[in-house]
Amino acid sequence: MLIVSFSLMATSKQAIAQEAKHLFILSGQSNMAGLKPEESFLPTVEAAFGKNKVIVVKDAMGTQPIRRWYKDWKPMQGDMPTAQPELYDSLMKKVNAAIKSQSIASVTFIWMQGERDAREQLGNVYERSLLGLYQQLSADLHRKDINFVIGRLSDFGLTNEQYPDWNLIREIQVKVAQSNPRFAWVNTDDLNDGFDRSGKAIKNDLHMSGEGYISLGNRFAKEAIRIINNK
Repeated sequence: MLIVSFSLMATSKQAIAQEAKHLFILSGQSNMAGLKPEESFLPTVEAAFGKNKVIVVKDAMGTQPIRRWYKDWKPMQGDMPTAQPELYDSLMKKVNAAIKSQSIASVTFIWMQGERDAREQLGNVYERSLLGLYQQLSADLHRKDINFVIGRLSDFGLTNEQYPDWNLIREIQVKVAQSNPRFAWVNTDDLNDGFDRSGKAIKNDLHMSGEGYISLGNRFAKEAIRIINNK
C-alpha cells in the first residue's frame, strides 16, 4: 500500500506540473501599448511551451511615468508629484482574472517604459522605483521567483534636450537588468527606423516602426524563454 501511495502522489504532482502555465505580464507606456502580442510575442512563447501552456496579459498606456504603477514612488525632494498607481491596479485586475483557478509554472514581467520619466527629469529615483515595482509585483503575486525583462529606451533621446534624463534611465535599466540572474534587458536602438504602422517614414523616432514592434515582441519572448529554461 505504501508503494502505491507514493506512486499516486508522484503521478498527481506530475499531472499538476503538466497543467501549470507560464504567465507573461506586459506593461509600460506607449512603446508597450504599440506592441501587439499576437504578431510575434505570443507565437514565439507558444512555440516554446505549447499553445495551451501560456497566459499573456498586457496593459499599457502612453505618456505615463512609473509613478502610475509604483505605489511607493516618491521624488528625491519635496512632496510633488505623487504616486497615482491606478495603472498598476488596472494591470493586476487583468492578471488576477487571467490566473484565477490556474496553476502557474512561472511568472515573467516584461516592462517597456521610461520615456516620460526621462522628460520630467526624474531619473534620480528611477532605479529604486523600477526595483520597487518588481518587488511590489512579487509581493502581490506571493512569488519570489518572478523573471523581469526590461526594454531599454531607444536611441531617440540620446541628444534630445527635451529628455534630459534619457541616458541616465538607459543606464539604470541595464544596471537593474544585470543585478539579478532572473533579469534581462533588450536593445531597441535599431527598432525606430523605417515605416510606422500608418506607412509614414520614421528615423530615430520616439516610437518603433511597424517591423520594429514585431522584432521587439520577438526579443522580449526570446529573453523570457531563455530565463525560464535556465531555471
